[in-house]
Amino acid sequence: MKTGLEPSVERVRQTLRSMGLTAEVTEFSESTRTAAEAAAAIGTTVGQIAKSLVFMVGNEAVLVIASGANRVDMEKMNRLLGRKIIKPDAETVKRVTGFSIGGVPPVGHNKRLRTLADEDLLNFPVVYVAAGTPNAVFAVSPRDLVRITEAEVVNIKEG
Repeated sequence: MKTGLEPSVERVRQTLRSMGLTAEVTEFSESTRTAAEAAAAIGTTVGQIAKSLVFMVGNEAVLVIASGANRVDMEKMNRLLGRKIIKPDAETVKRVTGFSIGGVPPVGHNKRLRTLADEDLLNFPVVYVAAGTPNAVFAVSPRDLVRITEAEVVNIKEG
C-alpha cells in the first residue's frame, strides 16, 4: 500500500465527508483499474467490486454502478433510459466526471450525474469502489452507496 493521498483521491474523500460518510480510502501499489485487479488486491470477490461506468444518452452522462461480476445489458439500459446509449471515449469520461477511466468514483464528479445501481450489489454487506485513481478504493455498504449517489436500483445485468 502507498501512503499520501493523490489530489483526486482527496477530492473523493472530502466529498464523502460532506455527505456524512467517513470512508477509509486505501491506495495500492498495484492496479485496481479492473474489477478482477481490484478483487485480487483487496482479497475479495469480483462481485463485491462496484464498477463505476459512464454512458452517454444524447448529451447527458449517466453513471452506472455495476457489480464487477456482471456485464451491463445495453438493451436493458436503452429501455430504461428511453433512448440509445453509447459508451463515451476516455476524454469524454474525464471531461464529464473529472476522473480517468479505471479510477472513476461514484461521487465527486464535475456535476451531478443521473445514477443507476445494479440490484445485485445489494446482496453484499460491503462493496468496494474506485476512489479517484486506478489504484485507490474505498469500502461502503451498498445501501449507503445508493443513498449518497441517489441511485435508482435496477436490473441491468446481461442474462
